[in-house]
Amino acid sequence: MELQSIKNRYGIIGNSPALNHALNIAVQVANTDLSVLINGESGVGKEVFSQIIHSLSARKHNPFIAVNCGAIPEGTIDSELFGHEKGSFTGAVDSRKGYFETVNGGTIFLDEIGELPLGTQARLLRVLEAGEYIRVGSSKVQKTDVRVIAATNKELIEYTQTNKFREDLYYRLNTVPIRVPALRDRKEDIYLLFRKFVTDFADRYKGNPVQLDEGAKDVLINYPWPGNVRELKNIAEQISVLSQEKQINANTMKSFLPEHNYSRLPVLAGGAGSISHSEFANERDILYKLFFDMKKDVNELKKMFFDLLQNPNIAQHASVYNDESFAELSNSQQNHSPSKPVFLPQHNDGIAQHEDVEESLSIVDKEKELIIKALKKHKGKRKDASLDLGISERTLYRKLKEYDIDE
Repeated sequence: MELQSIKNRYGIIGNSPALNHALNIAVQVANTDLSVLINGESGVGKEVFSQIIHSLSARKHNPFIAVNCGAIPEGTIDSELFGHEKGSFTGAVDSRKGYFETVNGGTIFLDEIGELPLGTQARLLRVLEAGEYIRVGSSKVQKTDVRVIAATNKELIEYTQTNKFREDLYYRLNTVPIRVPALRDRKEDIYLLFRKFVTDFADRYKGNPVQLDEGAKDVLINYPWPGNVRELKNIAEQISVLSQEKQINANTMKSFLPEHNYSRLPVLAGGAGSISHSEFANERDILYKLFFDMKKDVNELKKMFFDLLQNPNIAQHASVYNDESFAELSNSQQNHSPSKPVFLPQHNDGIAQHEDVEESLSIVDKEKELIIKALKKHKGKRKDASLDLGISERTLYRKLKEYDIDE
């Protein structure tokens, strides 16, 4: 099948070499039973590639199912994939078939494969190597003939080095790798996609599609699009609905784009510009960056107060910094973050001094504190809290159990 007909069938727009290369690999591998690992950032359309592979394979008349591994709680994912027997765990009132049983003869797409627990990874490896699995609570080995297509927005090879992902499973899945390019890496396609989206929205809302001048096009193409095609489609709809003018200039385009806030995550202390998405591949990195950023702010605050007290013009009024005032300052610091430096005035020799109370360096404490703050901010809604923290909802669920956090 020609590449252009595949693009037309699945609504794929663009002619960048990287996109065409990924599609060519998908077409070539489709008519085999090889496992495929699709790599790419969130929002690039990895699931479409899995549908293309299935539809061009000998299994096209058999079932296809897409499973988001990151959206299933760790305690139930084995049951979802492999099924369970009646009474195998609390709430298992009946036996249940898993996806590998119901999709027998077809294709299963495992999105966010990097979120699978290690125990489930071992079960999946057995399916890939021997076509065998065991239901939860059973000892009977069952057979299945399912093609596995996996996808991830993580670098799984790095996960194998930190024992978060099985190395043998990685190489078994990675028989044929397909890397779907990020939108910022296919700039020649950005305007084509935008034109398609605004035309579709104009038809839907019974209006005329917006037009971009050269300045607006330049802004559109050079924005980094951290949310990829999904974000571009959202922006196109916003402009189509909210813009008062149908001729869009650069300033109007900028008003619809996040103003240099290409990430909701904190910026490194002393760094310039925004932080790229890849820097946050590991949730611990977020905590380290936030921790050192907060520490820098506290040290600057400490220096400011020390300089203030050393100033001769203010020293004559040093009596206003009584014990009550400094107690209030200490309390406010402790409310912001535990174990922060406390400033203690000394009037014995007329010179203000300060004393450092050692700050806690425990990453676990910081992680727990951030989780509690996120839950409080979003009124206990795990989904919103996990988005704010930059981790999956399943990972947040695991952290709540690990730290015994009462929601």
